[in-house]
Amino acid sequence: MSCDHMICGRCSHPVSEGRCRSCRQFRDELHGYGVVVPSTMLLAVLLLLLALALTLRLSTLG
Repeated sequence: MSCDHMICGRCSHPVSEGRCRSCRQFRDELHGYGVVVPSTMLLAVLLLLLALALTLRLSTLG
């Protein structure tokens, strides 16, 4: 689906132009822009933090 042919109900202009807040929000959601963190990346960061915590804990015990 393309936003080139969609007309915004709020401003009556093509969504692809992004003239109003609704246009920009829908365009960004449709094309996957914005701050979206994939679950695999979140899992990788959590595993790295866990490994770091375990390493620090083991180094203070020894």
